Amino acid sequence: MEPSGASPPQTTIWRHLQARAKPLLSPKLGSRDPEDKKDRGGGIFKKMKRRELAVLDRVISSSQPDLLFSGPGLGREEPPPQKPPVAHHKSSSLGAACLEKLAEPPGGSGEAESRDEQPRLAPPSSGMYKLEVELKRGRNLAVRDRGGSSDPYVKFKLAGKEVFRSKTIHKNLNPVWEERSTLCLDCLSDPLYVKVFDYDFGLQDDFMGSAYLHLESLEQQRTIPVTLELKDPQHPDQDLGSLDLSVTLTPKDSPVEERRDSATMLLRRSWKRSTKQSLRLSDLHRKSQLWRGIVSIALIEGRNLIPMDPNGLSDPYVKFRLGPQKYRSKTVPKTLSPQWREQFDLHMYEETGGVLEITVWDKDTGRRDDFLGRCQLDLSTLPKERTHHLDLLLEESRGLLVLLVTLTASSHVSIADLSLTPLDDPLERREVLARYGALRSFSNIKDVGIVQVKVMRAEGLMAADVTGKSDPFCVLELNNDRLQTPTVYKNLNPEWNKVFTFNVKDIHAVLEVTVFDEDRDRSADFLGKVAIPLLHIRNGEQKSYELKNKELTGRTKGTIYLEIDLVYNTVKAALRSVVPAEQKYIEEEPKVSKQLLQQNFNRVKRCIMVLISYGAFINSCFEWESAQRSIISFVLFVVVVWNFEVYMLPMALLLLLVWNYVMSSIRGTTDTSLDAMFEWEDEEEDREDKEAEPKGFMDKLYAIQDVFISVQSALDDVASYGERMKNTVNWTVPFLSWLAIAVLSSATVLLYLVPLRYLLLAWGVNKFTKKLRDPYLIDNNELLDFLSRVPSDVQVMQYRELKTESGQTPVKRRRTAPT
Repeated sequence: MEPSGASPPQTTIWRHLQARAKPLLSPKLGSRDPEDKKDRGGGIFKKMKRRELAVLDRVISSSQPDLLFSGPGLGREEPPPQKPPVAHHKSSSLGAACLEKLAEPPGGSGEAESRDEQPRLAPPSSGMYKLEVELKRGRNLAVRDRGGSSDPYVKFKLAGKEVFRSKTIHKNLNPVWEERSTLCLDCLSDPLYVKVFDYDFGLQDDFMGSAYLHLESLEQQRTIPVTLELKDPQHPDQDLGSLDLSVTLTPKDSPVEERRDSATMLLRRSWKRSTKQSLRLSDLHRKSQLWRGIVSIALIEGRNLIPMDPNGLSDPYVKFRLGPQKYRSKTVPKTLSPQWREQFDLHMYEETGGVLEITVWDKDTGRRDDFLGRCQLDLSTLPKERTHHLDLLLEESRGLLVLLVTLTASSHVSIADLSLTPLDDPLERREVLARYGALRSFSNIKDVGIVQVKVMRAEGLMAADVTGKSDPFCVLELNNDRLQTPTVYKNLNPEWNKVFTFNVKDIHAVLEVTVFDEDRDRSADFLGKVAIPLLHIRNGEQKSYELKNKELTGRTKGTIYLEIDLVYNTVKAALRSVVPAEQKYIEEEPKVSKQLLQQNFNRVKRCIMVLISYGAFINSCFEWESAQRSIISFVLFVVVVWNFEVYMLPMALLLLLVWNYVMSSIRGTTDTSLDAMFEWEDEEEDREDKEAEPKGFMDKLYAIQDVFISVQSALDDVASYGERMKNTVNWTVPFLSWLAIAVLSSATVLLYLVPLRYLLLAWGVNKFTKKLRDPYLIDNNELLDFLSRVPSDVQVMQYRELKTESGQTPVKRRRTAPT
């Protein structure tokens, strides 16, 4: 900085050097007063110095008990107040660094000034360093899974970027990794940030603790054991266990370079990360997501399982685990020889296939499920491209499971940069088109096609961090296939420019693209989501999609740009349309929601109202509300019944489909009635929310009560008519049963003697002329009227007489009678 009392020659030199450095300065820095900048810089440095010392003491005392601290790099004395050193921030520009050099007193050098200053926390870097870290094991880690265990893995971060990720150890709170990693460092000022997570397939991984390893405190050229105590910044008093490391810090063999200022060091470190390190990390990120094959498993049945319930039976279900992937079968109640008949696919991330772990459980309501047995299957022993029929004996109990297992290779899943798009290569595109051409329609029926998704960029995302920015990354899901982009830090308009390729097994699947904000110590924040059915894709068209909320019912902030190409075989897609659809392994647990209950009730009500409206229209023809319509309906009915043949049933459905296709082509592809319906529901919900604010809790309770009463009444009507038909057959009311026998006998004789078309004509003529013969006749339905006379099970119980217990006097009966 320019001193206030500088001599005229010094002022001239200062202005000359400032003019040479002006292109490197930002406009704000260039216009700032030097004296004001000096005072502000000194105050900021004092605050940062005190904060760094406090954080260092806290982190060292909690996370590095095995390290001994000595040497000038860790001095606790504060520099003299009369000569504060200049603080170097990560955000300093190259122009700011030039100003600091120009601010030295004339005749003095930077080396003399550095000798007068007190030692700093971060010693000046004299070159490159090599850090060798051995991740040994964890001790007493936190429980994050329901089974009382965790699936931990460790991340190392340096300067905000991930530089190492360990393998995942499943179901272990004291995992042993024994993994090594070598890192190249430019300086020792940035601590190594160590984080532990619990892996959850298909969900956001759970945070298990973190710690800092300050590199300035390490003794060079010596292997040092380190124990890091894991902590949660949100809950600092919680014990999350510890990690055992072995660390070796050595300077690289290179000539000693001149001392660089912090801005130049930042530029060199950023350049190195953006070239070598980012390439290494992106390659690691890509390999960790891609699977090498598919394990197709058909769970057929179980035999001779052990009984766990008091009735001598069990309610068995099966759990499968292959690496991080999990699948749970349906529960078959009350049996020791269950028939599941389920088929699902798992991904093979290892070349050999890995070990498939299988456990059998008995479902118990209200308490913990009972263990029935386990078995393992080494997939490396099974030949690929063949279906294997396996009878697996349970190891810890009796019984066996019957499986069909098929191992197939997967070559259509990939992650690439935008410059290496697979389908943009003409040769590769021709191979893909030939693979899914008409000549191969009946080979490998499950391989329907491939879909290529270019994730370009997003704009105007929601700010999820307190800094007004976000750290967005994108997750793509197609059924149970899941891939994701790298994270773009501190950006509301990220550019990913990645290409993802998925294998299509069902043309009716939906591609879900979700944008999250990465948080250092918490679960990722949701930013937006879009769902794109594969049949809605237009090949080669870059399209912008407005992000929606989690329920995909409303708009949220932001737009994502995608370009999707779909190649599939039509015959395979048609054949796969009539087989059971693939179920997601992990679904969100249903929650009680008044809005969801009301919405589902309205959906059922709309379907019933459509049927009622059709019935009312037909009844209006019988009632002669419109003479012209009734005459046309009567003539059409007579012609159709007289000339009816069985082939007319599918022809009628065909005509209905053709009619709706023509009408939709005239109106357009958008269903305005559906949009209007959901807009009406949204308006109703908004109005209810506004009205609910002054109403309070009791009115909300009454609204829920109305829905429950309607559902209760509808279920009672359905159950009552079903029970009445059963009681008619069971001779609950003999008179009505004899009446039913008489009617059915007459109908049998008539159908035997008279053709059906004549009976239908007689019924139709009677219905159409009933109103003409008796204008004041009250219409009725004879079948429903008959069933209304048959009591339901509830009414039968109510009408049943109580038997008198023998040996009781009338006084005792009165005393024991319920009030």
